[in-house]
Amino acid sequence: MIGIMIFPDFQLLDAAGPISVFEIAARATGKAPAIRVLALNPGAVRSSSGVEMMARDFKSANAITTLVVAGGAGVTDAARCEVTRAFVRRLARRGVRVASVCSGAYVLAEAGLLDGRRATTHWGRTRDFVARYPKVKFEPDQIFTRDGNVWTSAGITAGIDLALAMVTEDHGEEIAQATARQLVLYHRRSGGQSQFSSLLELKTPNGRFGALLSWARENLDARLTVEDLADRAGMSARHFARAFAAETGTTPSKAIERLRIEVARERVQSSREAIELVAEATGFRDPERMRRAFIRAFGQPPQALRRAARAS
Repeated sequence: MIGIMIFPDFQLLDAAGPISVFEIAARATGKAPAIRVLALNPGAVRSSSGVEMMARDFKSANAITTLVVAGGAGVTDAARCEVTRAFVRRLARRGVRVASVCSGAYVLAEAGLLDGRRATTHWGRTRDFVARYPKVKFEPDQIFTRDGNVWTSAGITAGIDLALAMVTEDHGEEIAQATARQLVLYHRRSGGQSQFSSLLELKTPNGRFGALLSWARENLDARLTVEDLADRAGMSARHFARAFAAETGTTPSKAIERLRIEVARERVQSSREAIELVAEATGFRDPERMRRAFIRAFGQPPQALRRAARAS
């Protein structure tokens, strides 16, 4: 049975995302969903959005085999609650698989479950989390992490990726893929994948060059020179290069390389595709050129990132 732990002012999607994943996966196996929402005080629990979710008390957790702790604005009070911390520790000692979504990691950290373990949380809480919990092997740029029987995930929607990884472990790749399709997910993200998007990191990703960059991301196997991009934008190469740098804060060539690195990393970490084929498909052409780009961006070659993703 899956347990979802919430508290006043929890983030609704932190709970609802994993619930939907586990529900659809259970139905794909031909079984009825076995999911229980838990809270310190049973009854209607108000999320930060004002929407309420019905919960049972902690005494209803006897059959729980997986506990997912939501995050949200109210996580500070939840993490300070000794009854809540004792509950999480008790389940972990019992061998229950324990996980957190987003800032729910604070509850696990306060309960002592993350000391000496790899963990992550929402990128916006990195500085505070590292300062509070120096014993945690914090990995800020991860979608989710797994260290033994303890899992943590990044912000909000990453809880869906974490739940899908658990479904893969419990029911196999076929059920996980079927669940992702039912959820109409664009693709499943591996644990080692970055929390960030190169398009979002540009100063104005949705400005006048937004459509051009989105097109470029889907056509990385093309040459995509400054001249090619300028022609598609209907501008001279010189004017395009100046306007692009002024609007996005980077040059066209650097923006394209960042997109190539991002997509190549996704493919390296989420598939068994040969490195040479990834380099070809993402426009690097030469695997050595891609390797150098990875080392500049991540400090590691593609093969090292692939091994780390499989270990997550």
